[in-house]
Amino acid sequence: MPRELTVTWSDPAAAFAEGRKLLPIEHLRAIRDGRLPDPPFARLLGMRLVLVEDGAAAFEVVPGEQHYNPIGAVHGGVAFAMLDSAMGCAVQTRCPAGKGYTTLELKVNLVRAITPESGILRATAKVVHFGSRTATAEGRLEDAAGKLHAHGSSTCLILG
Repeated sequence: MPRELTVTWSDPAAAFAEGRKLLPIEHLRAIRDGRLPDPPFARLLGMRLVLVEDGAAAFEVVPGEQHYNPIGAVHGGVAFAMLDSAMGCAVQTRCPAGKGYTTLELKVNLVRAITPESGILRATAKVVHFGSRTATAEGRLEDAAGKLHAHGSSTCLILG
C-alpha cells in the first residue's frame, strides 16, 4: 500500500523577517520555544531544534521509512542535514546583531547505519573557533543510548 506524508509549514519570509528583529541566539531560542515557526526544511525532515546555548545547539529527529534510501537504511543526507543544522546554529549563537553565517565546508563521517530502529537521534554541536570572518564547529549524531552514528566538522563564513 502506498504511504503518504503531509508536511505543513508557515511562511518562511515572514518568520525570517521576525527573526531579524532579534539577536541571532534569541532568534534560535524563539524557534526552539515555538514563538517562531520551524523552518520548512526542518519540518520536511521532521527534525526539531531542542538546545540553544552560547556556542552550542542540538536537533533531534525520529528516523522513519520516509527517510529511507534504496538499500533500506536511512539516507546519509539525514545525518548530514542534522549535523549541518546543529553546527550552523551553534555558530549562529555567537553571531552579533546584524550578522549571520553560511556553511563553507562540511565534513561528515558516517560510522553506524541509521534505521527506524535507531530511535530518536540527537545532533549536538559546539563552536570550536569564532573569528571575524570564519567560524568552525564540530558535531556528533548519537542515539538515545549514546551510540555514535556520525560526527563532523564545519567551517562557516560570517556574513554582514
